[in-house]
Amino acid sequence: MIISRVAHGLARRLARWRSAPALHPQGVLCTGTLTVTGSPGTRWGAPWLDRPGSYRVTVRWSRALGLPRRLPDGLGLAVRVKDADGLGSALDLLFTSSRSGRLGRHLPLLRPDALSGPYSTLLSYRVGDRERVLAAFPVPDPSGAPEDTMPTLWQELTCRPVRFDLRAAASDEPWSTFASLSLEAAHTAAASSTVSYDPYAHCLPGLRPTGRLRRLRDAAYAGSRHGRNGDERDG
Repeated sequence: MIISRVAHGLARRLARWRSAPALHPQGVLCTGTLTVTGSPGTRWGAPWLDRPGSYRVTVRWSRALGLPRRLPDGLGLAVRVKDADGLGSALDLLFTSSRSGRLGRHLPLLRPDALSGPYSTLLSYRVGDRERVLAAFPVPDPSGAPEDTMPTLWQELTCRPVRFDLRAAASDEPWSTFASLSLEAAHTAAASSTVSYDPYAHCLPGLRPTGRLRRLRDAAYAGSRHGRNGDERDG
């Protein structure tokens, strides 16, 4: 596929030039807790969503293009849920800064700061018997303090947990909350130690990303790995 080959080549050259992943080259690595609450009266048809529980998470917050920090960028929120479906299993959810409307939830949005709007999966997930987009909505600071920007995220986390409501919706549904996410501590994530997130390899029964654009994503990430001198970690 021509588009996949182009994506592979561009990602390989960019990763080689940066000596870092082609996308999301630097970020903030956070630890925290995800609590599945479900929605009252709602059955999602996905065992993990229908079963209340609390899980430890590793979250990577990063700038997609690696632009200078004074400029807006596509912001990424990559969530690794540990032991999501039993000991040793994992669930990866990848969110990108976006809007919340029916069209805007499918398009990345360049944003200057980290907490001024939602993040969505952009592409749909198969949730039970329906296709739904998942999203993370920042919960405002109850103290009313100004929202922090990306460069000082870890400083904000020394003062308070940063919280999100995780929601899901089909195109004809309102957003419904299924979980809460609390980020509690952070440190700068070096490119050499980045966590490898893969929503296709790390998904759960009844909660899987659709296959749209998977080949394109796989090609770009493979090119990024090759550009990093054969490094086998995901780009």
